Amino acid sequence: MADMETQVGIVGAGPAGLVLSHLLHLEGIDSVVLEQRSRDYVESRVRAGVLEQGSTDLLVSTGVGERLLAEGAVHEGVNLQFDGERHRIDFTELADGRTITVYGQQEVVKDLIEARLAAGGTVLFEVDDVEPHDVTGSRPTITFRHDGTDRELACAAIAGCDGFHGVCRGVIPEHVLREFEREYPFGWLGILAAVAPSTHELIYAFHERGFALHSLRSPEISRLYVQVDPSDDIANWPDERIWEELQLRLASPGWTLDEGPIMEKGITAMRSYVCEPMQHGNLFLAGDAAHIVPPTGAKGMNLAIADVIVLARALASWFTHSTRDELDRYSQTCLGRVWRVQDFSNTMTELMHVLPGGDPFATRVQRAKQRYVASSVAMRRTIAENYVGLPIG
Repeated sequence: MADMETQVGIVGAGPAGLVLSHLLHLEGIDSVVLEQRSRDYVESRVRAGVLEQGSTDLLVSTGVGERLLAEGAVHEGVNLQFDGERHRIDFTELADGRTITVYGQQEVVKDLIEARLAAGGTVLFEVDDVEPHDVTGSRPTITFRHDGTDRELACAAIAGCDGFHGVCRGVIPEHVLREFEREYPFGWLGILAAVAPSTHELIYAFHERGFALHSLRSPEISRLYVQVDPSDDIANWPDERIWEELQLRLASPGWTLDEGPIMEKGITAMRSYVCEPMQHGNLFLAGDAAHIVPPTGAKGMNLAIADVIVLARALASWFTHSTRDELDRYSQTCLGRVWRVQDFSNTMTELMHVLPGGDPFATRVQRAKQRYVASSVAMRRTIAENYVGLPIG
Protein backbone atom coordinates (compact mmCIF):
# COMPACT_ATOMS: atom_id res chain seq x y z
CA MET A 1 0.00 0.00 0.00
CA ALA A 2 1.50 3.30 -1.10
CA ASP A 3 2.20 5.76 1.71
CA MET A 4 2.56 8.72 -0.69
CA GLU A 5 0.44 9.86 -3.61
CA THR A 6 0.83 12.42 -6.38
CA GLN A 7 -0.21 12.95 -9.99
CA VAL A 8 3.26 12.73 -11.57
CA GLY A 9 6.25 10.98 -10.03
CA ILE A 10 9.49 12.46 -11.36
CA VAL A 11 12.77 10.59 -11.02
CA GLY A 12 15.74 12.96 -11.20
CA ALA A 13 16.34 16.57 -10.10
CA GLY A 14 18.36 17.76 -13.05
CA PRO A 15 17.07 20.40 -15.49
CA ALA A 16 14.57 17.99 -17.09
CA GLY A 17 12.92 16.86 -13.85
CA LEU A 18 12.90 20.27 -12.21
CA VAL A 19 11.60 22.18 -15.25
CA LEU A 20 8.87 19.55 -15.65
CA SER A 21 7.85 19.84 -12.00
CA HIS A 22 7.81 23.64 -12.29
CA LEU A 23 5.69 23.62 -15.46
CA LEU A 24 3.25 21.11 -14.00
CA HIS A 25 2.88 23.28 -10.87
CA LEU A 26 1.91 26.23 -13.06
CA GLU A 27 -0.81 24.03 -14.58
CA GLY A 28 -2.09 23.05 -11.14
CA ILE A 29 -0.69 19.52 -11.39
CA ASP A 30 1.00 17.98 -8.37
CA SER A 31 4.35 16.17 -8.61
CA VAL A 32 7.02 14.64 -6.40
CA VAL A 33 10.69 14.74 -7.46
CA LEU A 34 13.04 11.98 -6.29
CA GLU A 35 16.81 12.58 -6.54
CA GLN A 36 19.60 10.15 -5.70
CA ARG A 37 22.20 12.83 -4.96
CA SER A 38 22.28 15.48 -2.26
CA ARG A 39 21.03 18.99 -2.85
CA ASP A 40 24.56 20.35 -2.49
CA TYR A 41 25.80 17.95 -5.15
CA VAL A 42 23.19 18.76 -7.81
CA GLU A 43 23.56 22.49 -7.18
CA SER A 44 27.33 22.41 -7.59
CA ARG A 45 28.06 19.93 -10.39
CA VAL A 46 29.33 21.82 -13.42
CA ARG A 47 27.66 20.82 -16.67
CA ALA A 48 26.41 22.65 -19.73
CA GLY A 49 26.38 26.41 -19.73
CA VAL A 50 24.63 27.55 -22.92
CA LEU A 51 20.90 28.27 -23.08
CA GLU A 52 19.12 28.57 -26.41
CA GLN A 53 16.78 31.50 -26.94
CA GLY A 54 13.74 29.28 -26.36
CA SER A 55 15.12 27.88 -23.10
CA THR A 56 15.89 31.37 -21.81
CA ASP A 57 12.45 32.64 -22.81
CA LEU A 58 10.76 29.74 -21.03
CA LEU A 59 12.62 30.24 -17.75
CA VAL A 60 11.99 33.98 -17.78
CA SER A 61 8.32 33.74 -18.75
CA THR A 62 7.60 31.16 -16.03
CA GLY A 63 9.11 33.22 -13.22
CA VAL A 64 12.49 31.56 -12.65
CA GLY A 65 14.65 33.86 -14.75
CA GLU A 66 15.43 36.77 -12.43
CA ARG A 67 18.99 35.68 -11.67
CA LEU A 68 19.44 34.42 -15.23
CA LEU A 69 18.68 37.90 -16.58
CA ALA A 70 20.94 39.55 -14.01
CA GLU A 71 23.94 37.22 -14.24
CA GLY A 72 23.68 35.40 -17.57
CA ALA A 73 25.85 36.61 -20.46
CA VAL A 74 23.93 37.15 -23.69
CA HIS A 75 25.95 36.23 -26.78
CA GLU A 76 24.98 37.50 -30.21
CA GLY A 77 27.41 35.25 -32.06
CA VAL A 78 30.00 32.49 -31.90
CA ASN A 79 33.42 32.16 -33.54
CA LEU A 80 34.59 29.23 -35.66
CA GLN A 81 38.34 29.23 -36.24
CA PHE A 82 40.23 27.35 -38.95
CA ASP A 83 44.03 27.62 -39.27
CA GLY A 84 44.12 30.63 -36.97
CA GLU A 85 41.49 32.57 -38.93
CA ARG A 86 38.21 33.31 -37.13
CA HIS A 87 34.81 33.41 -38.77
CA ARG A 88 32.03 34.93 -36.69
CA ILE A 89 28.56 33.42 -36.89
CA ASP A 90 26.34 36.45 -36.27
CA PHE A 91 23.16 35.22 -34.61
CA THR A 92 21.29 38.50 -34.70
CA GLU A 93 21.85 38.85 -38.43
CA LEU A 94 21.47 35.21 -39.44
CA ALA A 95 18.88 33.90 -36.95
CA ASP A 96 16.26 36.64 -36.84
CA GLY A 97 17.74 38.42 -33.83
CA ARG A 98 17.76 35.37 -31.56
CA THR A 99 20.71 34.84 -29.21
CA ILE A 100 22.14 32.41 -26.65
CA THR A 101 22.79 33.00 -22.97
CA VAL A 102 25.77 31.59 -21.08
CA TYR A 103 24.45 30.53 -17.67
CA GLY A 104 25.66 27.38 -15.96
CA GLN A 105 23.39 24.36 -15.62
CA GLN A 106 24.05 24.28 -11.89
CA GLU A 107 22.68 27.83 -11.67
CA VAL A 108 19.51 26.81 -13.51
CA VAL A 109 19.14 23.91 -11.06
CA LYS A 110 19.59 26.22 -8.06
CA ASP A 111 16.91 28.58 -9.34
CA LEU A 112 14.45 25.76 -10.00
CA ILE A 113 14.98 24.03 -6.65
CA GLU A 114 14.44 27.30 -4.82
CA ALA A 115 11.27 27.96 -6.82
CA ARG A 116 9.84 24.49 -6.26
CA LEU A 117 10.49 24.52 -2.51
CA ALA A 118 9.17 28.08 -2.16
CA ALA A 119 5.96 26.97 -3.86
CA GLY A 120 5.56 24.06 -1.45
CA GLY A 121 6.74 21.43 -3.92
CA THR A 122 8.19 18.11 -2.80
CA VAL A 123 11.78 17.43 -3.83
CA LEU A 124 13.40 14.57 -1.94
CA PHE A 125 17.20 14.28 -2.07
CA GLU A 126 19.49 11.36 -1.20
CA VAL A 127 16.90 8.81 -2.27
CA ASP A 128 18.10 5.22 -2.79
CA ASP A 129 16.77 2.01 -4.37
CA VAL A 130 14.38 3.79 -6.73
CA GLU A 131 12.28 1.39 -8.79
CA PRO A 132 9.23 2.10 -10.97
CA HIS A 133 6.45 -0.52 -11.02
CA ASP A 134 3.33 -1.26 -13.10
CA VAL A 135 4.10 1.43 -15.67
CA THR A 136 1.59 -0.03 -18.15
CA GLY A 137 -1.21 0.06 -15.57
CA SER A 138 -3.48 2.91 -14.60
CA ARG A 139 -1.77 3.45 -11.24
CA PRO A 140 2.01 3.01 -11.44
CA THR A 141 4.13 3.27 -8.31
CA ILE A 142 7.71 4.09 -7.42
CA THR A 143 9.36 2.37 -4.48
CA PHE A 144 12.40 3.99 -2.88
CA ARG A 145 14.27 4.42 0.38
CA HIS A 146 14.60 7.82 2.06
CA ASP A 147 15.95 8.73 5.50
CA GLY A 148 16.29 5.03 6.31
CA THR A 149 12.64 4.28 5.55
CA ASP A 150 11.17 2.27 2.67
CA ARG A 151 8.53 4.34 0.85
CA GLU A 152 6.08 3.85 -2.00
CA LEU A 153 4.76 6.65 -4.19
CA ALA A 154 1.55 6.11 -6.18
CA CYS A 155 0.95 8.30 -9.23
CA ALA A 156 -0.81 8.48 -12.58
CA ALA A 157 2.37 8.93 -14.63
CA ILE A 158 6.12 8.56 -14.13
CA ALA A 159 8.67 10.85 -15.74
CA GLY A 160 12.11 9.28 -16.07
CA CYS A 161 14.47 12.26 -15.90
CA ASP A 162 17.26 10.31 -14.21
CA GLY A 163 20.01 10.52 -16.82
CA PHE A 164 21.75 7.99 -19.01
CA HIS A 165 22.69 5.72 -16.09
CA GLY A 166 19.30 5.98 -14.37
CA VAL A 167 16.85 3.17 -13.70
CA CYS A 168 13.79 4.29 -15.65
CA ARG A 169 14.86 3.41 -19.19
CA GLY A 170 15.60 -0.14 -18.06
CA VAL A 171 11.91 -0.62 -17.24
CA ILE A 172 11.04 -0.59 -20.95
CA PRO A 173 11.13 -4.21 -22.22
CA GLU A 174 13.99 -5.14 -24.53
CA HIS A 175 11.63 -6.15 -27.33
CA VAL A 176 10.07 -2.67 -27.24
CA LEU A 177 13.19 -0.52 -26.90
CA ARG A 178 15.46 0.31 -29.85
CA GLU A 179 18.81 1.95 -29.13
CA PHE A 180 21.00 3.92 -31.53
CA GLU A 181 24.48 5.03 -30.53
CA ARG A 182 27.84 6.24 -31.77
CA GLU A 183 31.09 6.35 -29.84
CA TYR A 184 33.39 9.13 -31.01
CA PRO A 185 37.12 8.36 -31.20
CA PHE A 186 38.05 11.48 -29.25
CA GLY A 187 37.27 13.11 -25.94
CA TRP A 188 37.44 16.53 -24.34
CA LEU A 189 39.85 17.51 -21.62
CA GLY A 190 38.00 20.30 -19.86
CA ILE A 191 39.28 22.79 -17.32
CA LEU A 192 37.82 25.47 -15.08
CA ALA A 193 40.37 28.25 -14.68
CA ALA A 194 40.37 31.17 -12.25
CA VAL A 195 41.03 33.76 -14.93
CA ALA A 196 38.80 36.25 -16.70
CA PRO A 197 37.73 34.98 -20.14
CA SER A 198 39.89 36.18 -23.00
CA THR A 199 36.87 36.41 -25.28
CA HIS A 200 33.36 37.86 -25.18
CA GLU A 201 31.97 35.04 -27.34
CA LEU A 202 32.75 31.34 -27.58
CA ILE A 203 35.64 30.30 -29.81
CA TYR A 204 35.59 26.89 -31.51
CA ALA A 205 39.03 26.25 -33.01
CA PHE A 206 40.18 23.59 -35.45
CA HIS A 207 43.92 22.93 -35.36
CA GLU A 208 46.07 20.19 -36.84
CA ARG A 209 46.86 19.06 -33.26
CA GLY A 210 43.19 18.86 -32.37
CA PHE A 211 40.10 20.88 -31.47
CA ALA A 212 40.01 23.53 -28.75
CA LEU A 213 37.16 25.56 -27.25
CA HIS A 214 37.22 28.73 -25.21
CA SER A 215 33.96 29.03 -23.29
CA LEU A 216 32.93 31.16 -20.32
CA ARG A 217 31.34 30.60 -16.94
CA SER A 218 31.50 34.05 -15.31
CA PRO A 219 33.45 37.31 -15.57
CA GLU A 220 36.13 35.69 -13.38
CA ILE A 221 35.98 32.03 -14.49
CA SER A 222 36.92 30.53 -17.87
CA ARG A 223 35.94 27.12 -19.20
CA LEU A 224 38.28 25.66 -21.84
CA TYR A 225 38.63 22.33 -23.64
CA VAL A 226 41.14 20.48 -25.83
CA GLN A 227 40.60 17.39 -27.93
CA VAL A 228 42.35 14.32 -26.52
CA ASP A 229 42.23 10.54 -26.76
CA PRO A 230 39.23 9.50 -24.61
CA SER A 231 41.32 6.79 -22.95
CA ASP A 232 44.10 9.20 -21.96
CA ASP A 233 44.98 9.61 -18.30
CA ILE A 234 44.49 13.07 -16.79
CA ALA A 235 47.79 12.49 -14.98
CA ASN A 236 49.47 12.89 -18.37
CA TRP A 237 48.20 16.46 -18.51
CA PRO A 238 49.92 18.75 -16.02
CA ASP A 239 48.66 22.32 -16.04
CA GLU A 240 51.61 23.58 -18.05
CA ARG A 241 50.91 21.14 -20.89
CA ILE A 242 47.22 22.06 -20.98
CA TRP A 243 47.99 25.77 -21.31
CA GLU A 244 50.63 25.08 -23.98
CA GLU A 245 48.08 23.21 -26.08
CA LEU A 246 45.42 25.85 -25.57
CA GLN A 247 47.85 28.61 -26.55
CA LEU A 248 48.80 26.72 -29.69
CA ARG A 249 45.37 25.63 -30.83
CA LEU A 250 43.52 28.87 -30.06
CA ALA A 251 46.23 31.19 -31.41
CA SER A 252 44.99 33.93 -33.73
CA PRO A 253 46.74 37.10 -34.96
CA GLY A 254 46.27 40.06 -32.62
CA TRP A 255 44.62 38.00 -29.86
CA THR A 256 46.01 36.82 -26.51
CA LEU A 257 44.88 33.96 -24.29
CA ASP A 258 45.29 34.82 -20.62
CA GLU A 259 46.25 32.01 -18.25
CA GLY A 260 45.35 31.41 -14.61
CA PRO A 261 45.18 28.73 -11.92
CA ILE A 262 43.32 25.59 -12.99
CA MET A 263 40.59 24.79 -10.45
CA GLU A 264 39.22 21.59 -12.01
CA LYS A 265 40.17 19.32 -14.89
CA GLY A 266 38.96 16.04 -16.32
CA ILE A 267 38.57 14.00 -19.49
CA THR A 268 35.14 13.18 -20.90
CA ALA A 269 34.44 10.71 -23.70
CA MET A 270 32.01 11.80 -26.42
CA ARG A 271 29.04 9.84 -27.65
CA SER A 272 25.66 10.06 -29.32
CA TYR A 273 22.72 7.98 -28.13
CA VAL A 274 18.98 7.84 -28.78
CA CYS A 275 16.38 5.36 -27.55
CA GLU A 276 13.04 4.81 -29.24
CA PRO A 277 10.35 5.05 -28.07
CA MET A 278 10.72 7.59 -25.25
CA GLN A 279 7.59 6.26 -23.56
CA HIS A 280 6.05 2.98 -22.45
CA GLY A 281 2.62 2.88 -20.90
CA ASN A 282 2.57 5.68 -18.34
CA LEU A 283 6.38 6.00 -18.20
CA PHE A 284 7.87 8.91 -20.13
CA LEU A 285 11.61 9.48 -20.58
CA ALA A 286 13.14 12.95 -20.92
CA GLY A 287 16.63 14.42 -21.20
CA ASP A 288 19.70 12.23 -20.90
CA ALA A 289 17.57 9.23 -19.94
CA ALA A 290 16.47 9.13 -23.57
CA HIS A 291 19.31 10.72 -25.53
CA ILE A 292 22.90 11.92 -25.33
CA VAL A 293 24.53 14.40 -27.72
CA PRO A 294 28.20 15.30 -28.05
CA PRO A 295 28.82 18.66 -26.38
CA THR A 296 30.05 20.40 -29.54
CA GLY A 297 26.60 21.78 -30.34
CA ALA A 298 25.79 22.88 -26.74
CA LYS A 299 22.45 21.05 -26.88
CA GLY A 300 22.18 18.66 -23.90
CA MET A 301 20.36 20.88 -21.41
CA ASN A 302 18.31 22.56 -24.13
CA LEU A 303 17.11 19.25 -25.52
CA ALA A 304 16.06 18.16 -22.02
CA ILE A 305 14.07 21.38 -21.58
CA ALA A 306 12.44 20.91 -25.00
CA ASP A 307 11.36 17.37 -24.02
CA VAL A 308 9.62 18.45 -20.83
CA ILE A 309 7.87 21.39 -22.47
CA VAL A 310 6.19 18.85 -24.75
CA LEU A 311 5.57 16.44 -21.86
CA ALA A 312 4.12 19.07 -19.52
CA ARG A 313 1.75 20.26 -22.23
CA ALA A 314 0.64 16.69 -22.96
CA LEU A 315 0.15 15.83 -19.27
CA ALA A 316 -1.85 19.02 -18.76
CA SER A 317 -4.14 18.06 -21.63
CA TRP A 318 -4.58 14.59 -20.13
CA PHE A 319 -5.30 15.74 -16.59
CA THR A 320 -7.46 18.70 -17.64
CA HIS A 321 -9.37 17.37 -20.64
CA SER A 322 -8.98 13.59 -20.18
CA THR A 323 -7.48 13.22 -23.65
CA ARG A 324 -4.30 11.22 -24.25
CA ASP A 325 -3.77 12.22 -27.87
CA GLU A 326 -0.81 14.51 -27.15
CA LEU A 327 0.56 12.15 -24.52
CA ASP A 328 0.47 9.19 -26.87
CA ARG A 329 2.37 11.27 -29.45
CA TYR A 330 4.97 12.46 -26.93
CA SER A 331 7.79 10.24 -28.19
CA GLN A 332 7.05 10.91 -31.85
CA THR A 333 6.91 14.67 -31.25
CA CYS A 334 10.19 14.76 -29.33
CA LEU A 335 12.16 12.43 -31.58
CA GLY A 336 11.81 14.73 -34.58
CA ARG A 337 13.72 17.40 -32.68
CA VAL A 338 16.10 14.90 -31.08
CA TRP A 339 17.33 13.61 -34.43
CA ARG A 340 17.60 17.14 -35.84
CA VAL A 341 19.81 18.05 -32.86
CA GLN A 342 21.83 14.85 -33.26
CA ASP A 343 22.52 15.82 -36.87
CA PHE A 344 23.63 19.33 -35.92
CA SER A 345 25.81 18.12 -33.04
CA ASN A 346 27.40 15.46 -35.23
CA THR A 347 28.01 18.00 -38.00
CA MET A 348 29.72 20.41 -35.62
CA THR A 349 31.77 17.59 -34.10
CA GLU A 350 33.05 16.32 -37.44
CA LEU A 351 33.64 19.87 -38.70
CA MET A 352 35.84 20.96 -35.80
CA HIS A 353 37.79 17.87 -34.64
CA VAL A 354 40.87 16.26 -36.13
CA LEU A 355 39.58 12.97 -37.51
CA PRO A 356 41.65 9.98 -36.40
CA GLY A 357 43.08 7.50 -38.85
CA GLY A 358 44.49 9.97 -41.34
CA ASP A 359 41.97 9.11 -44.09
CA PRO A 360 42.95 11.59 -46.84
CA PHE A 361 39.48 11.54 -48.42
CA ALA A 362 37.71 12.33 -45.13
CA THR A 363 40.28 15.02 -44.34
CA ARG A 364 39.76 16.75 -47.67
CA VAL A 365 35.99 16.63 -47.35
CA GLN A 366 36.31 18.15 -43.88
CA ARG A 367 38.52 20.96 -45.17
CA ALA A 368 36.04 21.64 -47.98
CA LYS A 369 33.26 21.99 -45.39
CA GLN A 370 35.39 24.40 -43.38
CA ARG A 371 36.03 26.54 -46.45
CA TYR A 372 32.30 26.50 -47.17
CA VAL A 373 31.56 27.84 -43.67
CA ALA A 374 34.06 30.63 -44.28
CA SER A 375 32.60 31.57 -47.66
CA SER A 376 28.88 30.81 -47.56
CA VAL A 377 26.26 32.96 -45.83
CA ALA A 378 23.77 30.13 -46.30
CA MET A 379 25.98 27.70 -44.38
CA ARG A 380 26.59 30.18 -41.59
CA ARG A 381 22.83 30.81 -41.38
CA THR A 382 22.20 27.08 -41.00
CA ILE A 383 24.70 26.93 -38.14
CA ALA A 384 23.24 30.05 -36.53
CA GLU A 385 19.60 28.95 -36.57
CA ASN A 386 20.46 25.51 -35.21
CA TYR A 387 22.78 26.92 -32.54
CA VAL A 388 20.23 29.38 -31.13
CA GLY A 389 17.60 26.64 -31.23
CA LEU A 390 14.79 25.55 -33.52
CA PRO A 391 11.12 25.98 -32.55
CA ILE A 392 9.87 23.48 -29.99
CA GLY A 393 7.24 21.13 -31.42
